[in-house]
Formats: sequence, C-alpha cells, structure tokens
Amino acid sequence: MNAPTPIIEARDLTVAYGSYVVQGNLNFTINRQDVFIIMGPSGCGKSTLLRALVGLLRPAKGQVLYRGEDFWAGSETERQKLLSGVGLLFQSGALWSSMTLAENVALPLQRYTELSPAEIREQTSLKLALVGLAGFEDFYPSEISGGMRKRAGLARALAMDPDIVFFDEPSAGLDPVSAALLDELILQLKENMGMTVVVVTHDLDSIFTIGNNSLFLDAATHTMVTTGDPHKLRCDESHPDIVRFLNRGKTGACADASKGNRS
Repeated sequence: MNAPTPIIEARDLTVAYGSYVVQGNLNFTINRQDVFIIMGPSGCGKSTLLRALVGLLRPAKGQVLYRGEDFWAGSETERQKLLSGVGLLFQSGALWSSMTLAENVALPLQRYTELSPAEIREQTSLKLALVGLAGFEDFYPSEISGGMRKRAGLARALAMDPDIVFFDEPSAGLDPVSAALLDELILQLKENMGMTVVVVTHDLDSIFTIGNNSLFLDAATHTMVTTGDPHKLRCDESHPDIVRFLNRGKTGACADASKGNRS
C-alpha cells in the first residue's frame, strides 16, 4: 500500500479574533483523497478554522502548508496561486439570487480564466450535469429547492476543476433524504475526480458515511483532542468526550463498528 501523501498540514496553528483564542496549538495533516471531517460541539471554532485554511482569516500563530508550501508566508499573488486548485461550498450555498444557475457557476471562469463565452457555457453545463442539475442552467436560485441550491453551489465550487474542496456544514437546512443524496454525491465526486474533501459538520450520518479521517476540536480547552478515522474514534475510550459525541443516542455502535457496520 502506498504511503499517504500530505496535501494540507497545520503546524502549531492558532486562530483568534483579536485577543480571544478560538482554537490553539493545532497540528494535523490532511492527505490526498481524504474525506477529512472537522468536528466538535457547537461554538468550538470549526468554521473559524476552515476560514484560516482557505485564506479568509490570517492565523494568529503557526503555519498552514499546501503541498509543503507555507500559505500565509507568501504574497497575495502566491496565495491566490495555491488557492487556484481549491473549491469552497459555503453553508448557505452563497448563490447570487439575481443570476441564473449557469451565470453563478460561470463567475469564477469569467474572472480567472481566458475561456471564450462558448467554452464557459460548455463548462457550466458540464459542472451542473456533474451535480445532477442538467437542464437547470436558466433557473434562478429562488426557483429550485434547498438541496438543489446546495448542489448548484457545489457546481460553482467545481468550476475551476479543483483537487481540494471545502464544505461548511453541507447538510445544514436539508431534510434527511437530501442530506444523504449530497453525501452520496460527495463520495462520487471524490472517487471519480480524485478530490481531497474537507468537511465541517456535526451531522453523525454524514461523518460516518463519508469520513475516513477527522479532527476533533474541544470548546472548553480551545484546542484539538485528537485526529483519526471517526469509525475508530467512536470506540476509543481514551477520549471519552469524542465517544460521547460520536455515539449520541446510538447504543451498540461500537459493537456494530467492530463488525464492519458503518451505520
């Protein structure tokens, strides 16, 4: 078996707002083609950490490495180059309501590429088809369901053919069926496109359906507890807070896990 290839690393990372430390002394590695879950109780700083990883919040201390390069040590131009292979799906989808789905997906292509209008139309239709929205190019966000808006946001995140995609609470606001379909889509895209996926979530079904690696943040101590496969962490009695978090209302989960049941 080939050794994992690190694609993002955090070294002694601290994220803060002014003097208030949200999370400190974070050290973890996201490997190529991981589905890496950032998890923990509400208010622990999951989304704040994501902002530091994607260039929206400068860390108070430490490093974020992309393929061995120090992201925050470089110039704005160098940071943008590192982010050219990164897609981001916001919790709300963040679609422009005055634009059609095709126009929303086309935005990064118009801004960052020299593709012709015809080539951009072709790419937007392809990306919408990838997420199951073929034929919806001319619909406005208000004309489709919440689950479809999430998928349209994902199509825009995929517009530049990224090899890393970040998701901030992708199942938020979705019914269980729509959330499960989005999980299936994430796994399909990861397998078919070879993507690395980083997901902020507290949804247990999503964590166990898609995650193979994870980071658990603690709200009380403002630092990480551990990293690892969530299927193993749910039964790791050396971390009782994680066991409680990952077994909420699910009796016998560890016995099921030992039999290979990922429910």
